[in-house]
Amino acid sequence: MKSEYDLANMKSRPNPYAKQLKQQVTLPLGIEVIEFFQKKAEEKGISYQELINLYLQDCVLSQRELSF
Repeated sequence: MKSEYDLANMKSRPNPYAKQLKQQVTLPLGIEVIEFFQKKAEEKGISYQELINLYLQDCVLSQRELSF
């Protein structure tokens, strides 16, 4: 391993994980919704934000329609 690298001579390349990046958003969620996902996330050992993201991804993949 070199002690220093000259980054000016490096070739750039696209990020292979660009499709997997996330965009941070702020959503007003009901307290009961947050508490529900927090409880489920605690049971699964993950963060409730990640659980909400996984649930929404599942909705997208299955093209779930909302019932009002």
